[in-house]
Amino acid sequence: MTDDKDVLRDVWFGRIPTCFTLYQDEITEREAEPYYLLLPRVSYLTLVTDKVKKHFQKVMRQEDISEIWFEYEGTPLKWHYPIGLLFDLLASSSALPWNITVHFKSFPEKDLLHCPSKDVIEAHFMSCVKEADALKHKSQVINEMQKKDHKQLWMGLQNDRFDQFWAINRKLMEYPAEENGFRYIPFRIYQTTTERPFIQKLFRPVATDGQLHTLGDLLKEVCPSAVAPEDGGKKNQVMIHGIEPMLETPLQWLSEHLSYPDNFLHISIIPQPTD
Repeated sequence: MTDDKDVLRDVWFGRIPTCFTLYQDEITEREAEPYYLLLPRVSYLTLVTDKVKKHFQKVMRQEDISEIWFEYEGTPLKWHYPIGLLFDLLASSSALPWNITVHFKSFPEKDLLHCPSKDVIEAHFMSCVKEADALKHKSQVINEMQKKDHKQLWMGLQNDRFDQFWAINRKLMEYPAEENGFRYIPFRIYQTTTERPFIQKLFRPVATDGQLHTLGDLLKEVCPSAVAPEDGGKKNQVMIHGIEPMLETPLQWLSEHLSYPDNFLHISIIPQPTD
């Protein structure tokens, strides 16, 4: 892969200042103070909120506590989506800190998956990494790795260790020199304006004539409404990691540098703020 190490570091160390507040109907023995935390964009809510959980459980009776879940302005937050994606999709135009509401009862079964343990997060994360490598290298790279390498990827993410994670992840970002890129680009496109969870299709990084496909090429093919509004005005923002990459950016470069640790490009299409 092309070595823009600073970009990888900037992506990894991206943080979102967040204020957690206990839902007003939760029963407490004394007032629950809000809890402030810098959330890592590349991680998962249920992986980095142990302190939040402990903080609020201190003011509650044991019998009033069941599985913790989070919500932003009425929308339950899917723990299996990376934190940065949730923020870009739902809150990128709001002021910081991000205000998240904490719940311990009335778990929204229709909207959220249960997350009883860290093992569930690890299983979800590894299945995404394996799916991404099936697209990129027909699973050859991930299958050649040992179990301890898989574990190192997970522990690097869980413990926020950039070097530990990238020592293994860089192998997943390599490709034969003669090929100019991966077989297919692992991506998911999310929109708040549709019921569909996300768009995911097979898309090659290099055109048949050898030209590198760009982010704009991908959007024109799989989500044309995102880039070509009827009246010609700019209706949407296309966001990855809180920034709007230029549509001319080669998709291969984006995949190597702006993918989340699960090896997918998580792209948010959000309506242009009107203010």
